[in-house]
Amino acid sequence: MSIGAGIFMFVVGAILAFALNVEAGWIDLQLVGYLLMAGGVVTVLIGLVFLFRRRSAVATTRTAADPASGERVTQRSASSDGPLV
Repeated sequence: MSIGAGIFMFVVGAILAFALNVEAGWIDLQLVGYLLMAGGVVTVLIGLVFLFRRRSAVATTRTAADPASGERVTQRSASSDGPLV
């Protein structure tokens, strides 16, 4: 979600900075466009960091033998660094 929001912010900022030719006395739309573009780039980078951080996973396999019944018990578990979205 953050990658899409960052791309959206960058596109809106580029439209304000380069394509829009409107004069507003109380706000500089070109500066707002540049700020939105910078915020979009930062948002995309943070989203990519979280995306690659979330991909690492640890898998553990344990095998034990029950001497009383002669059965073999195998337990498997997997966990990741963050919530899967």
